Amino acid sequence: MSNNRASFTPSRRKFLMTTASSAAGPVIARAFTGEARAQSAPRNQREPVGVRLEVNGHVQDLSLDVRTTLLDALREHLGLTGSKKGCDQGQCGACTVLVDGRRVLGCLTLAASVDGRSITTIEGLTSPGQELHPMQQAFVDQDAFQCGYCTSGQIMSAIGCVHEGHAENDADIREYMSGNLCRCAAYPNIVAAIKQAKAATQSRLASKET
Repeated sequence: MSNNRASFTPSRRKFLMTTASSAAGPVIARAFTGEARAQSAPRNQREPVGVRLEVNGHVQDLSLDVRTTLLDALREHLGLTGSKKGCDQGQCGACTVLVDGRRVLGCLTLAASVDGRSITTIEGLTSPGQELHPMQQAFVDQDAFQCGYCTSGQIMSAIGCVHEGHAENDADIREYMSGNLCRCAAYPNIVAAIKQAKAATQSRLASKET
């Protein structure tokens, strides 16, 4: 009987090993938990993010606050000030640019959301010493601007309007250009300019696609 009882009596070594394991368990568990939390911790939203934009045919690599709008990226970081900041609320259309040929409001579009896409601003319609884009020339011919502040947005939106197939008649042009405000009220002249440049703008688009 005494021999059996002795065989079940823990040794000092076993006792210490068991105690050490019991104490170390929670510490190890906390270490793994802390590491998991560190790995799953959200990225600091204030840290700059890398954004690559193809602007007017040139690739631009930028480091931007994730909240930076496309308009601010163009104006403040690339020096392309042709796109205007009017209301900064998406109401006036002065900031209109083309993204993959479709018009967007630069003040409501995050730069990070158009990463890798093709962007065209008023500066990219022609190069110094070259002829004006047909829509630019039509705005000059039809006197479709006065103060000029909204003109870049009007021209970019007008090109988009033609590309989208919304320039079939005066009513369509007025409807699909209604997001671009002209405080000088040059609307009849703007409609006339779009009608004048429609065919040439469509021809230029077709030549780029072939």
